[in-house]
Amino acid sequence: MYLSKLLNSKLKFLAYFLIFFLFFSKLGAETIKPNNGIEPFQVVKIQLRGLMNNDNPKTDHGIEQTWEFAHPKNKKFTGPLDNFKLMLKGNLYSMLLNHKDHKVIEVFLSDEIATFEVTVLDFEKNYYKFKWQVEKYINEGPLKDCWLTTAVSQPIPLGSSI
Repeated sequence: MYLSKLLNSKLKFLAYFLIFFLFFSKLGAETIKPNNGIEPFQVVKIQLRGLMNNDNPKTDHGIEQTWEFAHPKNKKFTGPLDNFKLMLKGNLYSMLLNHKDHKVIEVFLSDEIATFEVTVLDFEKNYYKFKWQVEKYINEGPLKDCWLTTAVSQPIPLGSSI
C-alpha cells in the first residue's frame, strides 16, 4: 500500500513538472509584437536576445523576432522576410546569430529617434560594434507610436576576446 502511494505521488509530481515545463517553454516561444509601451532600449534588447538564441525554440525564431520590430521603410529596403534571413545569415551580419554576449549603450534619444552603440561578442569570441537606430512610427495603424528599427550599421570589427 505504501509503495503504491509513493509511486502515485511521484507520477503526479512528474505530470505536474511536465505540464509546468511545457507551459513555460511554450510561453518563451511566443514572438513579442511591437506595442507603444515598449521603449527604444527594450526594442534593441528584444532583437538582440532573439538573435542571440536564433534557433530557439525553432529555426530562425530570432530573425523572425527581429523582423517584427523592423520599421516598414526598413522592410522595404531589406525585402521580404526570406531576403532578411539571407541577409542576416550572410557574411556581413552572421556574427549576430547565436552570439555569446552583447552590450547596448544609448548614444542619442529624442521624442522620435534613438541611437545605440551595440557591441557583440560572437560565437567565435570576436567583438563587433554596430550603430543601431530605432524610430517612433508616426503613421496611423497598429504600429502607431511603436519604436521600430530603421537602421543597423555594418559591423566594425574590434578584435578577439582572447
